[in-house]
Amino acid sequence: MAANRSANADRRARIEEMRRAEQARERRNRFITIGVSGVVVLGLVGFGTFVLMKKSDEQDKKDAAAKAPITAEKSWDAKKLGRNHVETAVKYDMKPPVGGDHNPVWMNCDGVVYKKAVPDVNAVHSLEHGAVWVTYNKKADSGDVKKLEEKVGKTKYTLMSPVDDQAGAIMLSAWGKQVVVDNASDPRIDAFFTKYIQGPQTPEPGAACTGGLSQ
Repeated sequence: MAANRSANADRRARIEEMRRAEQARERRNRFITIGVSGVVVLGLVGFGTFVLMKKSDEQDKKDAAAKAPITAEKSWDAKKLGRNHVETAVKYDMKPPVGGDHNPVWMNCDGVVYKKAVPDVNAVHSLEHGAVWVTYNKKADSGDVKKLEEKVGKTKYTLMSPVDDQAGAIMLSAWGKQVVVDNASDPRIDAFFTKYIQGPQTPEPGAACTGGLSQ
Protein backbone atom coordinates (compact mmCIF):
# COMPACT_ATOMS: atom_id res chain seq x y z
CA MET A 1 0.00 0.00 0.00
CA ALA A 2 2.77 2.39 0.95
CA ALA A 3 4.67 1.38 -2.19
CA ASN A 4 1.65 2.28 -4.35
CA ARG A 5 1.33 5.70 -2.68
CA SER A 6 5.05 6.35 -3.28
CA ALA A 7 4.75 5.31 -6.96
CA ASN A 8 1.73 7.58 -7.43
CA ALA A 9 3.58 10.46 -5.79
CA ASP A 10 6.57 9.93 -8.07
CA ARG A 11 4.30 9.82 -11.10
CA ARG A 12 2.57 13.06 -10.08
CA ALA A 13 5.97 14.66 -9.51
CA ARG A 14 7.16 13.64 -12.96
CA ILE A 15 3.95 14.88 -14.54
CA GLU A 16 4.28 18.22 -12.70
CA GLU A 17 7.90 18.49 -13.75
CA MET A 18 6.93 17.79 -17.38
CA ARG A 19 4.15 20.39 -17.12
CA ARG A 20 6.57 22.99 -15.79
CA ALA A 21 9.07 22.17 -18.56
CA GLU A 22 6.33 22.51 -21.18
CA GLN A 23 5.22 25.85 -19.71
CA ALA A 24 8.84 27.03 -19.72
CA ARG A 25 9.17 26.06 -23.41
CA GLU A 26 5.94 27.88 -24.24
CA ARG A 27 7.21 31.02 -22.47
CA ARG A 28 10.51 30.83 -24.35
CA ASN A 29 8.67 30.39 -27.65
CA ARG A 30 6.45 33.37 -26.86
CA PHE A 31 9.46 35.51 -26.03
CA ILE A 32 11.19 34.42 -29.24
CA THR A 33 8.07 35.09 -31.30
CA ILE A 34 7.62 38.51 -29.71
CA GLY A 35 11.30 39.29 -30.21
CA VAL A 36 11.28 38.25 -33.87
CA SER A 37 8.04 40.14 -34.48
CA GLY A 38 9.53 43.20 -32.86
CA VAL A 39 12.60 42.99 -35.06
CA VAL A 40 10.43 42.58 -38.15
CA VAL A 41 8.22 45.52 -37.19
CA LEU A 42 11.24 47.69 -36.45
CA GLY A 43 12.75 46.65 -39.77
CA LEU A 44 9.56 47.52 -41.64
CA VAL A 45 9.26 50.83 -39.84
CA GLY A 46 12.91 51.60 -40.55
CA PHE A 47 12.55 50.65 -44.23
CA GLY A 48 9.37 52.70 -44.54
CA THR A 49 11.08 55.67 -42.95
CA PHE A 50 14.03 55.24 -45.32
CA VAL A 51 11.74 55.16 -48.37
CA LEU A 52 9.81 58.21 -47.20
CA MET A 53 13.01 60.11 -46.49
CA LYS A 54 14.40 59.15 -49.89
CA LYS A 55 11.22 60.34 -51.62
CA SER A 56 11.32 63.52 -49.57
CA ASP A 57 14.96 64.10 -50.57
CA GLU A 58 14.11 63.51 -54.22
CA GLN A 59 11.21 65.94 -54.01
CA ASP A 60 13.44 68.51 -52.30
CA LYS A 61 15.96 68.16 -55.11
CA LYS A 62 13.22 68.61 -57.71
CA ASP A 63 11.88 71.66 -55.88
CA ALA A 64 15.38 73.13 -55.70
CA ALA A 65 15.94 72.44 -59.41
CA ALA A 66 12.62 74.10 -60.24
CA LYS A 67 13.67 77.26 -58.39
CA ALA A 68 17.31 77.44 -59.44
CA PRO A 69 18.28 79.48 -62.53
CA ILE A 70 19.50 77.52 -65.55
CA THR A 71 22.89 78.64 -66.85
CA ALA A 72 22.82 80.35 -70.28
CA GLU A 73 19.05 80.04 -70.54
CA LYS A 74 17.29 82.53 -72.82
CA SER A 75 13.87 83.89 -71.89
CA TRP A 76 11.13 85.75 -73.72
CA ASP A 77 8.17 87.49 -72.14
CA ALA A 78 5.53 84.78 -72.34
CA LYS A 79 2.73 87.35 -72.19
CA LYS A 80 4.04 89.08 -75.31
CA LEU A 81 4.23 85.90 -77.39
CA GLY A 82 1.24 85.60 -79.69
CA ARG A 83 -1.21 82.80 -79.05
CA ASN A 84 -3.61 83.10 -81.95
CA HIS A 85 -4.65 79.99 -83.83
CA VAL A 86 -3.80 80.43 -87.51
CA GLU A 87 -3.70 78.12 -90.50
CA THR A 88 -1.09 80.11 -92.41
CA ALA A 89 2.70 80.12 -92.17
CA VAL A 90 4.19 81.99 -89.20
CA LYS A 91 7.57 83.73 -89.12
CA TYR A 92 9.19 83.26 -85.73
CA ASP A 93 11.96 85.38 -84.23
CA MET A 94 13.89 82.39 -82.84
CA LYS A 95 14.82 78.90 -84.02
CA PRO A 96 13.32 76.65 -82.80
CA PRO A 97 10.40 78.87 -81.84
CA VAL A 98 9.39 79.11 -78.19
CA GLY A 99 5.97 80.67 -78.64
CA GLY A 100 3.81 82.78 -80.89
CA ASP A 101 0.80 82.27 -83.12
CA HIS A 102 0.41 78.65 -84.11
CA ASN A 103 -1.68 76.02 -85.82
CA PRO A 104 -4.90 74.90 -84.08
CA VAL A 105 -3.55 71.32 -83.97
CA TRP A 106 -0.65 70.45 -81.69
CA MET A 107 2.06 67.85 -82.27
CA ASN A 108 1.54 64.77 -80.13
CA CYS A 109 3.96 65.22 -77.25
CA ASP A 110 3.33 62.39 -74.85
CA GLY A 111 6.99 61.32 -74.93
CA VAL A 112 7.14 61.19 -78.73
CA VAL A 113 10.38 60.98 -80.73
CA TYR A 114 10.06 62.17 -84.33
CA LYS A 115 12.78 61.07 -86.75
CA LYS A 116 11.93 63.81 -89.25
CA ALA A 117 11.45 67.56 -88.81
CA VAL A 118 8.02 68.61 -87.55
CA PRO A 119 6.10 71.79 -88.46
CA ASP A 120 7.04 74.67 -86.14
CA VAL A 121 3.44 75.88 -86.01
CA ASN A 122 2.27 72.57 -84.54
CA ALA A 123 5.20 72.13 -82.16
CA VAL A 124 4.61 75.62 -80.73
CA HIS A 125 1.06 74.56 -79.88
CA SER A 126 2.58 71.65 -77.89
CA LEU A 127 4.71 74.15 -75.95
CA GLU A 128 1.55 76.08 -75.16
CA HIS A 129 0.26 72.90 -73.50
CA GLY A 130 3.34 72.69 -71.26
CA ALA A 131 5.58 70.40 -73.30
CA VAL A 132 9.37 70.57 -73.59
CA TRP A 133 10.71 70.23 -77.12
CA VAL A 134 14.15 68.62 -77.54
CA THR A 135 15.81 69.37 -80.88
CA TYR A 136 19.16 68.57 -82.48
CA ASN A 137 21.04 69.10 -85.72
CA LYS A 138 23.63 67.10 -87.65
CA LYS A 139 26.43 68.28 -85.36
CA ALA A 140 24.92 66.35 -82.41
CA ASP A 141 26.72 63.17 -81.39
CA SER A 142 24.73 60.07 -82.36
CA GLY A 143 25.18 58.61 -78.86
CA ASP A 144 23.77 61.77 -77.30
CA VAL A 145 20.82 61.67 -79.67
CA LYS A 146 20.07 58.07 -78.68
CA LYS A 147 20.24 58.88 -74.95
CA LEU A 148 17.90 61.83 -75.40
CA GLU A 149 15.49 59.70 -77.43
CA GLU A 150 15.34 57.24 -74.53
CA LYS A 151 14.76 60.03 -72.02
CA VAL A 152 12.03 61.67 -74.08
CA GLY A 153 10.41 58.32 -74.82
CA LYS A 154 9.67 57.76 -71.13
CA THR A 155 8.72 61.35 -70.22
CA LYS A 156 5.21 62.68 -70.68
CA TYR A 157 4.77 66.17 -72.13
CA THR A 158 7.95 65.99 -74.21
CA LEU A 159 8.72 65.64 -77.89
CA MET A 160 11.93 65.41 -79.88
CA SER A 161 12.80 66.12 -83.52
CA PRO A 162 15.67 67.23 -85.75
CA VAL A 163 16.03 70.92 -86.65
CA ASP A 164 18.93 71.19 -89.08
CA ASP A 165 19.24 74.99 -89.12
CA GLN A 166 19.23 75.62 -85.37
CA ALA A 167 22.25 77.33 -83.76
CA GLY A 168 23.19 74.68 -81.17
CA ALA A 169 23.78 70.96 -81.68
CA ILE A 170 21.26 70.14 -78.92
CA MET A 171 18.59 72.57 -77.72
CA LEU A 172 15.65 72.46 -75.32
CA SER A 173 12.63 74.71 -75.70
CA ALA A 174 9.57 75.46 -73.61
CA TRP A 175 7.05 78.29 -73.90
CA GLY A 176 9.20 81.42 -73.62
CA LYS A 177 12.32 79.45 -72.57
CA GLN A 178 15.28 77.96 -74.42
CA VAL A 179 18.77 76.64 -73.70
CA VAL A 180 21.62 75.09 -75.68
CA VAL A 181 23.22 72.13 -73.87
CA ASP A 182 26.61 70.51 -74.39
CA ASN A 183 25.60 66.84 -74.48
CA ALA A 184 23.05 64.31 -73.23
CA SER A 185 24.69 64.25 -69.78
CA ASP A 186 24.42 68.01 -69.27
CA PRO A 187 22.69 68.52 -65.86
CA ARG A 188 20.72 71.39 -67.33
CA ILE A 189 18.57 68.87 -69.21
CA ASP A 190 17.09 67.41 -66.02
CA ALA A 191 16.77 70.91 -64.58
CA PHE A 192 14.95 72.15 -67.69
CA PHE A 193 12.58 69.16 -67.67
CA THR A 194 11.86 69.58 -63.97
CA LYS A 195 11.32 73.31 -64.24
CA TYR A 196 9.31 73.58 -67.45
CA ILE A 197 7.34 70.39 -68.13
CA GLN A 198 3.89 71.67 -67.17
CA GLY A 199 5.79 74.47 -65.44
CA PRO A 200 4.58 77.93 -64.37
CA GLN A 201 5.31 79.35 -67.84
CA THR A 202 2.66 77.07 -69.39
CA PRO A 203 -0.25 79.07 -70.89
CA GLU A 204 -2.58 76.06 -70.90
CA PRO A 205 -1.51 73.66 -68.11
CA GLY A 206 -3.16 70.27 -68.27
CA ALA A 207 -4.14 70.57 -71.94
CA ALA A 208 -3.79 67.38 -73.97
CA CYS A 209 -0.55 66.12 -75.49
CA THR A 210 -2.30 63.34 -77.39
CA GLY A 211 -4.97 63.40 -80.08
CA GLY A 212 -3.01 65.89 -82.18
CA LEU A 213 -0.77 65.65 -85.21
CA SER A 214 1.71 62.81 -85.66
CA GLN A 215 4.03 61.73 -88.46
